Amino acid sequence: MGHNCSALTGDSGKKEEMSKVKIISTSHVKPGKMIGRKECQLVTFDLPYLAFHYNQKLLFYKCGEFEEKVEKLKDGLRVVLEEFYQLADKLGKDEDGVFRVEYDDDMDGVEVVEATAMEIGIEELAAEDGTASFKDLIPYNGVLNLEGLHRPLLSVQVTKLKDGVAMGCAFNHAILDGTSTWHFMSSWAQICSGSNSVSVSPFLERTKVRNTRVKLDLSLPPNPVNGDADQGPQLREKLFRFSEAAIDKIKSKVNSTPPSDSSKPFSTFQSLAYHVWHHVTLARELKPQDYTVFTLFADCRKRVDPPMPESYFGNLIHAIFTVTAAGLLSANPPQFGASLVQKAIEAHNAKAIEERNKEWEAAPKIFEYKDAGVNCVAVGSSPRFKVYDVDFGWGKPEGVRSGSNNRFDGMVYLYQGKSGGRSIDVEIALEAGALEKLEKDKEFVLEV
Repeated sequence: MGHNCSALTGDSGKKEEMSKVKIISTSHVKPGKMIGRKECQLVTFDLPYLAFHYNQKLLFYKCGEFEEKVEKLKDGLRVVLEEFYQLADKLGKDEDGVFRVEYDDDMDGVEVVEATAMEIGIEELAAEDGTASFKDLIPYNGVLNLEGLHRPLLSVQVTKLKDGVAMGCAFNHAILDGTSTWHFMSSWAQICSGSNSVSVSPFLERTKVRNTRVKLDLSLPPNPVNGDADQGPQLREKLFRFSEAAIDKIKSKVNSTPPSDSSKPFSTFQSLAYHVWHHVTLARELKPQDYTVFTLFADCRKRVDPPMPESYFGNLIHAIFTVTAAGLLSANPPQFGASLVQKAIEAHNAKAIEERNKEWEAAPKIFEYKDAGVNCVAVGSSPRFKVYDVDFGWGKPEGVRSGSNNRFDGMVYLYQGKSGGRSIDVEIALEAGALEKLEKDKEFVLEV
């Protein structure tokens, strides 16, 4: 178990890592043409995330000629922001205290930070267990979305590495979800690769999906979401790579006995969700009577009535929950847990979404992580996002990861696998002891 040694070196090793990153300059990029004054209120789907942290993504590439690449990225950004100008906005409030995104031509725009970390190589980032060593490659660590009132809604840090470039992005999660994030990233890459315009324009009219004006009296919470992480359990993160063969094996095992009520077979997502939930629950060594909650952030673009286009720009996700006792999850065949996940997803139709929104609007509640539930496994991101197609003209990324923001015990991010096809990368943050048990669980890692 060689890789556990790195977890035991303590913080001194981590601090040396940190000092490897040096900031060279900070500038701002605005849309390439005048847009004028624009305002768009945030809607019920956006508002719960105001006290989450900025959503962080890290992509790293093998390539040289750093300065040239930075200029190319900035040039492409000017063009793509003409369509995605809401990322060059600030948060604001109207006279009634309703949150909105506000754009004006004299605003700063998107923040671009240039940095160097000549001691860090691509291989190190690709192999890294946790995210601690690349924390300084992504801006806005520990910054709440609410701070978008006086900060850019997107900050990009481009860092020159020993043998490549790291691109750390921090997106304000109150204005967009994963689908919109990757729509923007792929559009930006298209422009940098020589396209004159984006192939699919963002659909910017948030109020078409919901137009209830929710007044929030929000100031920064006294203890921001994972600001109290020091008192919490010691978390570790790890990326588990599941090959096509492993994914197929998980799926066929879960589908070996079909669900009793003859509903449809379990999807890849439902099968993998059960697999992770089941094995994390075992690794936590819960008592049979302990509850465990499975949470997923589901895209509602096709679920709302009328459905919204895939290009809808904003948050159109809902957290969906299902719960059972740990003993039931482990004592029953896989169909039991997979059915719970499947039913929760299928029940979240237009009617359920409408009810959830009305309930929230009557008593608005800003999400904090403890709301995810007890002994929780929460799944964000999606292997459907084509993250390895984000090619700015110098090849596909060597790796795509989440930053250290918005992590808690049981948070899972799913990404398209680096090896392509049906492979999936599963990024898990867990209490250190439980993660160590999970790493040793051969039925979980499926070392074929």
